[in-house]
Amino acid sequence: MPRPVIFDLYHTLVLGADDERDRVVGEMAVLVGVEPAALVAAYHATWRDRLVRWDVEETVRILAGRLGGTPSAEAVARAGAHRRALARRVLASVSPVTLDALDALRAAGHPLALISNATSETCEAWPASALARRLDVAVFSCEIGVAKPDPAIYRTAAERLGVAPADCVYVGDGADGELAGASGVGMTVLRTIEHNDSDPAWNGPALATLAELPALLRG
Repeated sequence: MPRPVIFDLYHTLVLGADDERDRVVGEMAVLVGVEPAALVAAYHATWRDRLVRWDVEETVRILAGRLGGTPSAEAVARAGAHRRALARRVLASVSPVTLDALDALRAAGHPLALISNATSETCEAWPASALARRLDVAVFSCEIGVAKPDPAIYRTAAERLGVAPADCVYVGDGADGELAGASGVGMTVLRTIEHNDSDPAWNGPALATLAELPALLRG
């Protein structure tokens, strides 16, 4: 059987949209009555909690409260909707080249999966995305309560594919120590630098674009 391929999401299948994220959080701050730069800083400081513990509204309530805000339920809901709209836009930004590469891998018989350190709005938006229709399994940190590079998140993806971790190829940009985490459970690791060179010290093959992947795996 062709080897299963497991992908990271942000800066691998789609751009991370870091600047847009900060802009959106600043706009959310206005909606809930706190200082925009302070809310952006609070979002950055609590990223691990947001990856594995808090949903969108909980995040808004907790962080606004820490900054002295007392937003109404309606304001929290509006801020949450603004963040959810961002998640949908980012997923919709996937390039046709990336979709073609995934289609080629599927046509060649490779089972495909996703492992993403992602907050709840990404998980909510995922089923309606073009990417979701092309991947067999998706594992989100917010869903299972652990994030990369914890070995459990890689093993969960392999289990859902019905294979051993050592059977899998992992493709990611390298953020959050994900490449070492994948290697640590026995996966073959390929680093992508198409969107961001997140782990330049990684000693292994690098893909300039995901379009290279189908031919590489055939070889």
